[in-house]
Amino acid sequence: MSIDLAFEQFGDFKNPPLIILHGFFASSRNWRACAEELAVDFCIYVLDARNHGTSPHSKIMNYETMAADVVHFIRLKEISCVSIIGHSMGGKTAMWLTLNYPNLVQNLIVVDIAPIDYKHSFYPLINAMKSLPLAELKNRKQAELLLSDSIPELNYRQFLLQNLVLQSGSYYKWRIDLDIFQDNAANILIFPNIENVPVFFGRTLFLAGENSKYIKENSTENLFPFSKIQIIPDSDHWIHAQQPQAFLNAVRDFLL
Repeated sequence: MSIDLAFEQFGDFKNPPLIILHGFFASSRNWRACAEELAVDFCIYVLDARNHGTSPHSKIMNYETMAADVVHFIRLKEISCVSIIGHSMGGKTAMWLTLNYPNLVQNLIVVDIAPIDYKHSFYPLINAMKSLPLAELKNRKQAELLLSDSIPELNYRQFLLQNLVLQSGSYYKWRIDLDIFQDNAANILIFPNIENVPVFFGRTLFLAGENSKYIKENSTENLFPFSKIQIIPDSDHWIHAQQPQAFLNAVRDFLL
């Protein structure tokens, strides 16, 4: 069953619609800066995926259900055709939606992910977050230090800790349900079965981080034969955060 997704809207409703889909552990707030820039030319909808941000929680989280949620949103807004930007998990959601509902998608931009299965694991990360002693936390800095051994990269720790919220000014809790994330982590790494899925012949751009290995050679053409891959220099998986101007230029060049 589809979920009514939380979202943020930027720009004039008269502008062409553009939906932005975030990655695993992220939310619409991570895309506000880009959305505000693109809102000059588009009506931007930045969605919170199920189990993320302020959207409702569900024990089922896979690309079929997440794509159905976005289709439900498009129909609720009475949008006939839309451009979509999807990063990582959001990119896979966008690709699955596009392959199954091609008439809804005018342009597709996939950010540093491919329609393939990946072999890394989210379990150590989730276990580290679950081990955080929430009842003992005095502030976010303490949480950051406690996670430093298991999650060494400071920027990534700070990104994850955006999901840690102070309740009633007195105690911390995770905004996301880590048990649901753990139960569905394997679904995020794979791409659904494409055996009976037609290819998409529409306009598709894959943006790849120069230092990232997520988009591999020959990993996109079988499903998106007229797509092109553009490499963004001096970036890895978080292109929009690491090289925002280059990212925005690439998006505008493709869509405008």
